[in-house]
Amino acid sequence: MMTQIEKAANGELTAEIIKVATDEGLEPEIIKARVAAGKIVIPSNKNRKQKIVGIGKGLRTKINASIGTSTDIADLLMEVKKARIAEQYGADTLMDLSVGGDIRGIRRAVMETVDLPVGTVPLYEAFAIAIEKYGGAVNMPEELLWDILEMQCEEGVAFMAIHCGINLMTIDRLKKQGYRYGGLVSKGGSYLTAWMLHNNKENPLYEKFDRVVEILKKHDVVLSLGNGFRAGAIHDSSDRVQIQELIINCELAEIGKSMGCQTMVEGPGHIPIDEIEANVILEKKMSGESPFYMLGPITTDIAPGYDHITSAIGAALSSAYGADFICYVTPAEHLGLPFPEDVKQGVIAARIAAHIGDMVKLRKRDKDKEMSIARRDLNWHKQFELAITKDEAVRIRDERQPSAEDSCTMCGQFCASRILKGMFDTEIRSGGKC
Repeated sequence: MMTQIEKAANGELTAEIIKVATDEGLEPEIIKARVAAGKIVIPSNKNRKQKIVGIGKGLRTKINASIGTSTDIADLLMEVKKARIAEQYGADTLMDLSVGGDIRGIRRAVMETVDLPVGTVPLYEAFAIAIEKYGGAVNMPEELLWDILEMQCEEGVAFMAIHCGINLMTIDRLKKQGYRYGGLVSKGGSYLTAWMLHNNKENPLYEKFDRVVEILKKHDVVLSLGNGFRAGAIHDSSDRVQIQELIINCELAEIGKSMGCQTMVEGPGHIPIDEIEANVILEKKMSGESPFYMLGPITTDIAPGYDHITSAIGAALSSAYGADFICYVTPAEHLGLPFPEDVKQGVIAARIAAHIGDMVKLRKRDKDKEMSIARRDLNWHKQFELAITKDEAVRIRDERQPSAEDSCTMCGQFCASRILKGMFDTEIRSGGKC
């Protein structure tokens, strides 16, 4: 079977391409051309029926919600609840990052619960098995890694974050720059680095990249080139090791596309806002405009408990500058495993950020105009209908009932819109201006 990118290059308008075109309000031929060029990916493993989502050039910025267990908290029912909440509040995709408990059973339960495309980091399961079965992550047999890749693809995983850009050269860059203020923060990246140094071996995911592509192509799984050396501190952002990994991942993205595998590139973690645009420009130019999957990004290190806000700031700018896919961050970031309410808050914050970015990137501002008119006209029903999520807005209004039904308790009888209501009706144009 051919992959989406191969079918598009062959001139085929697949059902998935047509669905993306319909959802995005674009011509199918435009989507087909961008899929063929590797500028749009459609995560749609042939082994599982899932929601069709396009990620890439000219499309609405998509949101991923990550869930999953740790070695301290492994509650299958809670993960299922988190998956449902992520879908309910508008996540476009889901990643199961479980490292504790019955990893395979949790993944299957999650995939049975939601219709969203589900992604994973295969290294997590491979190293978890190695720790349990062989006494340590550094003792992982290489073949176990390939077995996990194959198994997860067969189960219907739609996209995989695979750390192909970590190699002996990037580790050498890390050594020569004197490590980092924040160290390494990627679980997969840290374990893989330890495995390479302990065994004095090259990263098999880099060394045998063609095997990675061969496995993922068989099931049309999107290869997300993992950001294992992303910065975990503002003072480490855009350092030599991060940029070295980005260069390698962009090279591999072009190779993967040429081999018929849908690919995207990840980056960059913690980053000050004045470096976001440069990272987007670098990724787009070096990868042939492969979709860019931004993790967060978190824009300050000193707001624990509110990192859904620090990342929303970064996500809005990332989207505006051309990023295609945002991984949400929850209030629990840096503090503990996210609970269901954290997932809800993370998804909502990321969706707001993506919309703000799309207002610039795609010039999509019609809903904001509609909201302005609804507010001017004191049309509360319409305001709630247009809201990204209405439950909190409804709750706040309901618990603060005004004396006049069409106003609110912020201004009461001093409501600006009520004062002038009807006075300019003959002069208001359809555009909402007088």
